[in-house]
Amino acid sequence: MSDISYNTNIHEGEAGFGDYFALLKPRVMSLVVFTAFVGLMAAPVGVHPLVGFASILFIAVGGGASGALNMWWDADIDAVMRRTRNRPIPSGKIEAGEALALGLALAAISVVMLGLASNVYAGAFLAFTIFFYVVVYSMWLKRSTPHNIVIGGAAGAFPPAIGWVAATGSLTVEPLLMFALIFIWTPPHFWALALFMRSDYDDAGVPMLTVTHGRRATRVHILAYTALLAVLSLGAAFSGLGGPVYLAVAVVMNLLFLRGAVKIWRRDEVASEADDFAVERKFFKLSLLYLFAHFSAIMVEALLQPYGLGGWG
Repeated sequence: MSDISYNTNIHEGEAGFGDYFALLKPRVMSLVVFTAFVGLMAAPVGVHPLVGFASILFIAVGGGASGALNMWWDADIDAVMRRTRNRPIPSGKIEAGEALALGLALAAISVVMLGLASNVYAGAFLAFTIFFYVVVYSMWLKRSTPHNIVIGGAAGAFPPAIGWVAATGSLTVEPLLMFALIFIWTPPHFWALALFMRSDYDDAGVPMLTVTHGRRATRVHILAYTALLAVLSLGAAFSGLGGPVYLAVAVVMNLLFLRGAVKIWRRDEVASEADDFAVERKFFKLSLLYLFAHFSAIMVEALLQPYGLGGWG
């Protein structure tokens, strides 16, 4: 960790269940659960409901373990950033050592239990994902390169592939496409956030693209990645994941997303600051809907398959 000082010894009251739950990054965990569930449902094999439930549960626990370990490592910069200063460790509700112990325990439990509930490949995949998020992204990339979120975003893209492997025990092109969707979506999603939260990353010394290359370059990168994402998204419509429902959703969402990216690209800093980055904030919210809509469409196509209605038949 860096030399930014923070205090975890002054407790503002006893930590409650909500504080420990917050340590697991529940909003991130919800994305992990949803995309992993879609990956499991899209797999071309039947899964016993109990096995499916256990698999998603332990993937969620693994996601929570990653969140706790990330908060343990990033407690110093979390204390500096307005967006994160009220998290359990910098606020003094939970000590860093507690977060470390909880994260390691949950990581071990999730990996072993997923391996037992589904198959050893899924357990190993989850272990690699936790390692990638905590060590590769949090400990190495995040504080060393503006490409942190580009490469590190892979950690958040693994869950649907883990869900698929939990069901099938193997990887094919479909889970790789789901991975790619989240992987390419992640940079414009986070760069939009960085545009209106740049001072946080400046203060914490995190080399986000907005800090190292400026907001103008970040706007160009958002447009480029959004265009690449549109190509990938529409191409996936003609894979084993796609079908008429998915294609309709992909066309609508990519038109909206591209329009938003063009608006961001055309913006200057005077106009952005004048309206408190309203366009950038709207794009950030749209990015969440974009991902939810795509994975919902993948799940609908999978649910329609047994009736001969999903896919291109």
